Amino acid sequence: MNLTITITSDFICPWCYVVETRLKQALTQLRSDVKVEWIWHPFELNPTMPTAGIDRKTYRANKFGSWKYSQLLDTKTIQATQNDGIEFRYDLIKITPNTLKAHRLTWFAAQQNSATAMAERIFKAYFTEGQDITNRTILTQLAVEAGLEQDAVYSFLISNTGIQEIRELEHQAIADGIQGVPHVRIHEQVLSEAQPSEAYLKALQNALQTAAV
Repeated sequence: MNLTITITSDFICPWCYVVETRLKQALTQLRSDVKVEWIWHPFELNPTMPTAGIDRKTYRANKFGSWKYSQLLDTKTIQATQNDGIEFRYDLIKITPNTLKAHRLTWFAAQQNSATAMAERIFKAYFTEGQDITNRTILTQLAVEAGLEQDAVYSFLISNTGIQEIRELEHQAIADGIQGVPHVRIHEQVLSEAQPSEAYLKALQNALQTAAV
């Protein structure tokens, strides 16, 4: 039996990483004959961000009023997800990035049925390893680790291929009423914001029941 999960997210959104992790946990509780297709849709929370990104401390202090308050928010995220197995290392993150290249790379990986592996690697690179996901060389290496071919990836990243497609997907998300991320669709069910793994499991089970009718 087949299920489709469509997840609209951004790579600077910690809760998007959490949702992907919790969905994977929920999927382990389904029977083994269930096949799941992941579809990744882009959503840039900072579409006007400079190409090279901005110093994270400067950006977060301006956005939230102070660096101290920003750190408090980071701590709350860590505390709320301590059972999810994610090692958030905000102390390693130096840049709040422009995520267009990362979205384009995930779109490129989707053409080779590797979008989920690519997205997972980018999330971990940013939130756990503090890597600069605006950097083409770094993104190329991440893609290789996700199973893609190095020269093809680098050639893609230095081109403009995929930009128009990403813009169209983002415009479609807005037209569909999506105003923030994470946003997950499982069959006809929509789950906004981060939900417990149990909520995703229930949605998956409901989708399987509907599909079986």
